[in-house]
This record gives sequence, C-alpha cells and structure tokens, in this order.
Amino acid sequence: MTAFSGKLTINLDAIAANWRLIQSRLADGARAGAVVKADAYGLGVREVAPALYRAGCRDFFVANLAEALLVRSLLAGDAQVIVLSGCAPREESEFVRNGIVPVITSATMAERWLGVKGASKCGAVLKVNSGMGRLGLEPNEFESLLMHPNFANAGFFMLMSHLACADQFDHPLNATQLQRFERMRHAFLKKVPAATASLANSSGIFISPSFHYDVARPGVALYGGNPLQRQQNPMQKAVDLRLPVLQVRHLASGEAVGYGASFITQRPSVLLTLAGGYADGLFRSAAPGGVVYLGEKPLPIVGRVSMDSIVVDATDVSQAAMPAEGDMLELLGDHAGVDDLAAAAGTIGYEILTSLGGRYRREYVGGAND
Repeated sequence: MTAFSGKLTINLDAIAANWRLIQSRLADGARAGAVVKADAYGLGVREVAPALYRAGCRDFFVANLAEALLVRSLLAGDAQVIVLSGCAPREESEFVRNGIVPVITSATMAERWLGVKGASKCGAVLKVNSGMGRLGLEPNEFESLLMHPNFANAGFFMLMSHLACADQFDHPLNATQLQRFERMRHAFLKKVPAATASLANSSGIFISPSFHYDVARPGVALYGGNPLQRQQNPMQKAVDLRLPVLQVRHLASGEAVGYGASFITQRPSVLLTLAGGYADGLFRSAAPGGVVYLGEKPLPIVGRVSMDSIVVDATDVSQAAMPAEGDMLELLGDHAGVDDLAAAAGTIGYEILTSLGGRYRREYVGGAND
C-alpha cells in the first residue's frame, strides 16, 4: 500500500462491546444474534464474526449461501448460520450438507423445501410478511402452509418477520406489525410448540421488550450505527478512517476548486487535498456540509468529491498547526461517526459502511480471545 492511502481501523473490541450492550438490553430469555451479511457491513467478516463468537454470539445472519459457507468455515459447530434470502432452486442440498439454515421467504420456496431430503434435520426459519411488503409469506399463504400434509418434514423451528419503520419508534406501523406477527406466531406454535420467534432489528430492539421475542437481529448497531433516531448514540464507535494530505495549496480570492467550479474562494485560502474519493466510498453528495477533522478542528469539504480525492478548507488553521504532505486527518473516528458522514451525504450509515473501498490500509484492533 502506498503512503498516500487512507487508513481504516476497525475496533473489534467495540463491536463485541456493542453486542454485549444489546444483549443486556434484551428481555429475559431473549438472545442477540448478529447480522454479518455484506462482509460484516463492509468491515471484514473473517475478523468480525469470530470476534462476535468469542463475545458469546451464536446466531449469525447472512444474505446468501456464499456468505453462509464462508461464515460457517470461520466458526465452531455450535454457531448457527442463517441465510436471510433463503435457498435458490437446486441449492437445497448444499444447505443440508453444510448445516446451514435457510429462511423460507415465499410459498414456492416452501414447496421446494418440503420435498428436500434431510430438511427436517437441517431445520429452517419461516418468514412471514407482517407489513414490510418485501420478503415473507402472506397470511393466506402462511395458513395454507400450516395445513400442508408435509409441514412437519420441513423442520421449521423459528418464525420471523421484519420491521419496516423500527427507526421511527412512534410510527403506527410498528404496532400493527407486532399485532399481525403475534397472531401468526400463535398459529405457528399450535403446529410447532417449541418454536422460537424473531422480529427486532437494531432499532426494533430499542422500541420495547414486546418486540424482542427469542432472537434479536442487530446489524448496523453492532458496527457503531445509531439505532436511536435523533437521540444520543448508545453504541461505541467501531470505525476510524484517516485520510492523508496529498498537497497543501494556497489560492487567491476568486479561484475555482474542483470539477464544475462548484466552489469559488471568497478570500485568500489554504486548501488541503486529501487522498480519498468516491472510489473509496466517499459520496459526491457529502461535499456540502461534510467535514474532516484536524485534531479538534473541523475543516469543511469544498468543491466536488472526486474519484480519488477531496479538498478541505484549512484557511483558519494557524501556520504552526498546518499539516504537511502525508499527515493524516480524521474523517471517521472520535469526532464523527458513520451517521454524521451519512447525514452530510444525504444517506444512511448502512450505505457508508458497506461502501468503504478496498484501497484503504486496514488495521484490526482488539478481538483477542477472552
């Protein structure tokens, strides 16, 4: 890696501490799983999943079979790997052979799974649509499945649904989804008396214990994202991103900066060009309102974000404190979390995390065996 690469530090101890905090917030008898799909939200599942396992997590949720096979290879046999998108046609034998649990998300997928040899031994999660309108059986499909003569052969052990508006605690759809899910859970328990249930994502965990059920599925909160809208973030920051200075530039008043001349200096200015752009997950939309920190001092991003660089205004920095080429400035860390950068870019912390590019020098801290 070149010295002009940004440095991305992932704190595995913070991720483990966030999992423990969530576990402590759950109702008695409920346990916290971990959503580690999309390479643990871009932070590296090879490092993150074992750290969460050592912290006590045993339920790991991924997006597809390829992710599941990787996570399965990283963890001990008592870890449960669950694929949220279920199994595609002709993948069923792979799930059974590797002990990976599919989430059955449609009536057609359920019909296929009912005929799979070994399905009952492998086990499966059944997902119902309680109001998200994305994946899951509709109530009438769910009722028909319960009556299927081969239902017992499917090995269903958990009922799942997903909240659409969990980050808005007072949204009426939350209560509606809870009520719908509870009705379907009662019907499910009549067929599978020992079944468990899972409804809450990161934000859903903090609405109320009524949403916790048996297994919660935190995702972005594990990685430092704020599960509490417009409230102080209870999670530890897990990501630190530093960008090196490529150049210190002095411009007169009235000079243009960047593509499209979208920024014009209004005074004699000192500008810093930093190595990091939209090829590294720094959205072009982050320029107006985005900041980079030099120590405690925020430096505004000016002009457009380029593929490989951004420019910040350091005019008000004293000569003694002015950084030199190669010095590192903070984009994410003690002063700014993923939600702050997301707000400047008009997006969400999920997108920031999963977009962090592969050109950074990555360093993992913590995560040692307890």
